[in-house]
Amino acid sequence: MIAGSTGAPATRSGTPSLGWGLGMPALRVALVALACALAWVVVGVTAGWTAFPPSPLVATVAMVPVNVFCLWLVVRRLRREGAGARELIGARTGALGRDILWGMLWLLVLSVPFVLTITGMMWLLYGSEAFSQFELVFVGADPAPEFSPAVTLVLGIIAVLTFAPLNAPTEELVYRGHAQRAIASRWAVALAILIPSALFGLQHAWFAPTSTAVLIYVSAFFVWGLGAGVIAWRQRRLLPLIIAHGTINLFTTIPALIVPFLPIGAP
Repeated sequence: MIAGSTGAPATRSGTPSLGWGLGMPALRVALVALACALAWVVVGVTAGWTAFPPSPLVATVAMVPVNVFCLWLVVRRLRREGAGARELIGARTGALGRDILWGMLWLLVLSVPFVLTITGMMWLLYGSEAFSQFELVFVGADPAPEFSPAVTLVLGIIAVLTFAPLNAPTEELVYRGHAQRAIASRWAVALAILIPSALFGLQHAWFAPTSTAVLIYVSAFFVWGLGAGVIAWRQRRLLPLIIAHGTINLFTTIPALIVPFLPIGAP
């Protein structure tokens, strides 16, 4: 694989479209907002209205069609530009173990500024009372919709089986793969990392459980996006980042398989 001069993941040939590079991540932000809104309406009608956004479990399941469509769109667009998703991902024969280790390293590297951003934002907002406000900000006072254990288990299975396998490669291809590569072909590399990171952060506003958490979510995921963008630019492939991203997604969905069996409220 031949490295491009911009430091973006290498491709065969073709000129990336700047319009698509900017438009595709913006479209994903809009689709995420639409999916969360529709999921909130469906749950409100069927299980009772709660505060927006929908619960993390419902929002995760609602992401399935968004991820399927965005993955199809980015793969199709890459082919039209003479590139390929496989080339951007950069899987290498016999190197999976090494890529997993790289992924775990990047998971650690990216988690440090991510957590520091959350902690710093909470301190700026609440000062010495920051730690006592974590539950109120990140859980909220409004109750989650009540599903039967069977429905919760089904939703949990869907989330675990679909979210990490679809969300991680889709977001890395859309933000760090296609968008970063397209913007870097026209503008400075700094902008190619900064713009997708800003949209990546904005996307996560729709998952914030409270209005206060919106600013913290956007800031923390923007910082994650910056770090991931630099890593993609330096490594010139996405597989280690996909592994790191997918690991986080998996850890956030697995609890959905456990919750239905917890004796919550039992004497």
